[in-house]
Amino acid sequence: MNKIAIILILLTSVLCGFVLVKSPANILKKGLIVDLDADKGVVANKDNRVEKWINQASVPAVKEFVKRDEGRKVTGSGMPSLRNKLSELNGHNAIIFNKQELVAHNEDAFDHLLTGSGYTWFCILKAGKQSGELKDVNSFFGNLKNGGNYEGIWAGLNDNNSIWMGSRNGITFGRWDNNNPKVTANAVLEFDKYYLLMGRMGKGTDTVTLSLYLNNGALPVVSHPFPVNKLANPSKLSIGQERDAIEHPGTESFIGEISRFLLYDRPLSNQELNRMAKGLKKMYGIIDSPN
Repeated sequence: MNKIAIILILLTSVLCGFVLVKSPANILKKGLIVDLDADKGVVANKDNRVEKWINQASVPAVKEFVKRDEGRKVTGSGMPSLRNKLSELNGHNAIIFNKQELVAHNEDAFDHLLTGSGYTWFCILKAGKQSGELKDVNSFFGNLKNGGNYEGIWAGLNDNNSIWMGSRNGITFGRWDNNNPKVTANAVLEFDKYYLLMGRMGKGTDTVTLSLYLNNGALPVVSHPFPVNKLANPSKLSIGQERDAIEHPGTESFIGEISRFLLYDRPLSNQELNRMAKGLKKMYGIIDSPN
């Protein structure tokens, strides 16, 4: 092999490697309003307790998600912890939540997700053993209104680590009813595995579809109709909790780890969602099988 051929091969290898490192998951930008990446923008103290998680989206709905001490007896006890360079995540970081939360202090930034725009979210997550303080409500994110009929969007785990998502339109109070559907799947997450969870709500102001996905972006594990209320008024978005629950922080929070959380203010197309899922699974080493 001549020198020119060798140089071309080496140059191709370098360029290919650069492309993979630069954009391994080919993250879609259109409509991306939250990108929480445990590899970037995590501000932690000397004990690796997280004080804030900075939004990496190029057009962020909010700049940062911060620790929340109000309502807690011990200052700082609501702060999650950072784990670095995990081999089981292809060398990526993760944040450990143990009934803790990080909150974006903007009341109105995410209201439109529920009242017509629709949404899509992705979450790289590992479940721990849930505390079960409020039966089957162990939420890993949400922006429910803190009072009234608690309208907003959310997702979480049942006590046995089966998965659910939902939207609440604020028309009725019930925790689960036709206005507040619990879109739940039978798939149970194992303690020692990371998964890609995805949720999507259709665009519109009549009845739309909520769909929950697990690892496979081509096929939802469960779908359910949802009646949109244009007058719904959600609140602050919380990661690790379903709302800014200062009256009983941690009670409805999940136990586990999050490595990446992405939120779009539109329903991605089937092709976009499937392409994103494949890229994220490759990036984080997620296997297809849910169990």
